[in-house]
Amino acid sequence: MKYFYSFLFLLGSLLASGQTTDVKYLSGKGSDDAVEWDFFCTGGRKSGEWNKIKVPSCWEMEGYGTFNYGHDKPKADESGLYKTTFEVPATWKGKRIFIVFEGSMTDTEIKVNGKQAGTPHQGAFYRFKREITKLVHMNKENLLEVKVNKMSSNASINEAERQCDFWVFGGIFRPVYLEAVPNNFIEYTAIDARQHGELNADIFIDKKLSGIKAEIEIKDVQDQTMGKITSASINEKTGKISLSGKIDNIKPWSAEDPQLYTAIITLRQKDKVLHTITDRIGFRTVEVKPKDGVYINGVKMRFKGVNRHSHWPTTGRTTNKQLSINDVKLMKEMNMNAVRMSHYPPDKHFLEVCDSLGMYVIDELCAWQYPPYDTEVGTILVGEMLKRDLNRPSIIFWANGNEGGFNFDLDPLFPQYDPQKRAVLHPWALSGNINTVHYIKYNSGIGNMFHGRDIFMPTEILHGLYDGGHGAGLDDYWNLMLSNPLSAGMFLWDFTDQAVVREDKNGFYDTDKDHGADGIVGPYREKEGSFFTIKEIWSPIHLPKRYLTPGWDGRFEIENRYAFTNANACNYTYRLSKINSLAQKAIQSVSGKITSPDIRPGERGYLQLELPSGWQEYDFLYVTVKDRYNQELFTWSYEIGTPDRLANRLLPQEGSVPTVKESIDNWYFSAAGTEVTFDKQNGLLRSVTSGGKAIPLNNGPVLISNQDIICKSVEYKQVEGNPQLIATYTSRNGKNTVYTFTWTMLPSGIVELDYNYRPQDMVKMAGITFDFPEKEIAGATLLANGPYRVYNNRMKGGSLDIWDKKYNNTITGESWDYPEFKGYYSLFYGMKLDCPTPFEVYSGKEDITLHLFTPAVQEQYDPKRNHTIADYPEGNISFMNAIPAVGTKFGKAEDFGPQSQPHRARGNGPENNVSGKLYFRF
Repeated sequence: MKYFYSFLFLLGSLLASGQTTDVKYLSGKGSDDAVEWDFFCTGGRKSGEWNKIKVPSCWEMEGYGTFNYGHDKPKADESGLYKTTFEVPATWKGKRIFIVFEGSMTDTEIKVNGKQAGTPHQGAFYRFKREITKLVHMNKENLLEVKVNKMSSNASINEAERQCDFWVFGGIFRPVYLEAVPNNFIEYTAIDARQHGELNADIFIDKKLSGIKAEIEIKDVQDQTMGKITSASINEKTGKISLSGKIDNIKPWSAEDPQLYTAIITLRQKDKVLHTITDRIGFRTVEVKPKDGVYINGVKMRFKGVNRHSHWPTTGRTTNKQLSINDVKLMKEMNMNAVRMSHYPPDKHFLEVCDSLGMYVIDELCAWQYPPYDTEVGTILVGEMLKRDLNRPSIIFWANGNEGGFNFDLDPLFPQYDPQKRAVLHPWALSGNINTVHYIKYNSGIGNMFHGRDIFMPTEILHGLYDGGHGAGLDDYWNLMLSNPLSAGMFLWDFTDQAVVREDKNGFYDTDKDHGADGIVGPYREKEGSFFTIKEIWSPIHLPKRYLTPGWDGRFEIENRYAFTNANACNYTYRLSKINSLAQKAIQSVSGKITSPDIRPGERGYLQLELPSGWQEYDFLYVTVKDRYNQELFTWSYEIGTPDRLANRLLPQEGSVPTVKESIDNWYFSAAGTEVTFDKQNGLLRSVTSGGKAIPLNNGPVLISNQDIICKSVEYKQVEGNPQLIATYTSRNGKNTVYTFTWTMLPSGIVELDYNYRPQDMVKMAGITFDFPEKEIAGATLLANGPYRVYNNRMKGGSLDIWDKKYNNTITGESWDYPEFKGYYSLFYGMKLDCPTPFEVYSGKEDITLHLFTPAVQEQYDPKRNHTIADYPEGNISFMNAIPAVGTKFGKAEDFGPQSQPHRARGNGPENNVSGKLYFRF
């Protein structure tokens, strides 16, 4: 992937002429290179004695203390005592030295050589530093001692950070390092770099000086100087220098094209360089136009976002840069362009990766819900957050708390620090001219949301839980938002399942029951079905649903949903596939390139395929679109031939003349070594033997219906030498024929089933079902839309293909063995069941959904309020014309749009009945 995270800064050559900031790490930089310090835990596991611990880390994940989820009451309140030694480089003599903590939970007291370094810090997720210049020895070993109290002495910090819906930990969970700077140094910079090259910057100095000026030099990724801006010399004493100017020929930053530049900021006094620092910036403009929309670089945006915790199952809140890279790549693989930092500022490297790979960010001050930080400590933490994050081009909004955890007295602080004046959101409320209302139902609002005059952008929506939410309902929501000019998009809840590996519980993956199993991906980033649904729905190049007919001219009308990128920047290919058997090696295919169409952002146009002659003889067409970085946006699959055509090509046609026997209770049809037994009373399949072996498919086809029906007749007859059994079911009063089915034994031993029924109105399910024992199932080969299961409101994301499915009994969000085996599979063409008594079945009709056994139910969640378990038929193998939708953690399926509703059936006469055809090969 040709992204900018490989961008290198040649600091030696850039900064040789000035005094720079030197850094020495006392800990690792992340969970992948942590170093050991001495450690003493005051309570819980492994407490009461000195031992070793990795730094950075959460001490619970290292075997110390007590685990707590944020809802636990009371919580453990152990402390951790840390010791390590360090030496100061001789070259640092004459410089000022600071110790920097990127994050420590929670109250942190620092001593160097037995003397306290400044006041204790309160607040877990914020970078803080203390000067230790006068405490260190330059020519011998220094002792660092740190005391960390898991629970803060400030009640508002505990309420904001630890009474919450996420895991709470203790420890120095982010890096610790020494920083050496000149005696007069740049404390921080606040840069406003606009899309056309305009640049305004405030440079803050540690103390007031006179006779000073500042310079910013901008270099591109090839280390070429793009321009310089220099301030006038300031004679009176000041602690801040402001400068402004314009850099020509820059390329603006956006999530689609994240162009970055190096800013080299130099502070001078007369002709002497006092301090030089660097930062990586992007030129972009963010505007919120009330009652209109959010604009990036002059283009109206819809954000396709997700909420993300900093989390890994074996290290808790301690992560590393590679994990950040991997997470952002996964988000971009889903065609997302935005991420919200829920519910605290992330690791610095995550924001740097968002800058490099291109993601729009909401950076959030922690406060899970009411009450928020008090004003005194909140003022400190706002300053620490903004001083670190001000210059990140990826950050387009600030958030002051979450869901009522808003200290309104802190709002004015954000624009005081931020020259860009980015909007300050109150997630779930109307703030910054944006309504960020949470968990809205489809098309809801009276004077607001979908029916208001304010910009609306839910910062939490379609709450995932197990296999519900996320992609389920997203298609309807997104289409509705696309039609609304005030929609600025949405942020799904949430990215990953918050499971921790509990070594105190024999390695159990603990999501605190239903509280943490909310992710689109699992704890190790295992992809759930919604991952691919989101990928298709949010693809910036949109191909429509369509049915291909023999006379099709090879042209698709497509839509360019990019904000800045022409469709001709993408690559397009096609592949034709012909299935010769239910084996992945038996696929005949041909592929080709498609000319990239010239379609501007936000417009529609045509994609013209030049298909070979005879393309109509293939079964499926695949169209793949890749972006400018050669990353797949999506591959769409389309049916060419019918299931019946494919079944007749794959199944044998010749055989012996069928024979028929009967008894008092049953009919027996036989051909080519297969015998099937049908019940004379109801026409249902009773047993099957093939090659002398019993195949336990039986008790079908039972109509999936709540109707009170009875079998009126079972009629035997011969048609073209083939025996048939015709069963007719009526309403109990006998007036209306509700359901008929016909069994036919073919000479090849293939058993054909034709069925016809009048569906009910307002039903969740419709179809026919059979019994088959689940025991000893090893898997199945499916020719269907896969490899993940579907629901009626989560049909997108799959691909028509042959899928070799291995059996599992996984519970989504608990066991993470994906794709799941059991469930619904749409666009069913055929299946071979892998078990001691295998058989094949093929559809002869379009749009059949296979029900392949019923998924296990979560044992840790109250079934009375679990909206994420869909309904399933009583049988184990079913052939469905209608399947149910699935809900979210907070709502029933019916709340989430047209595709989530019960199915409607209407029509007069038998021609409006539903019909199906199946071929069984035993």
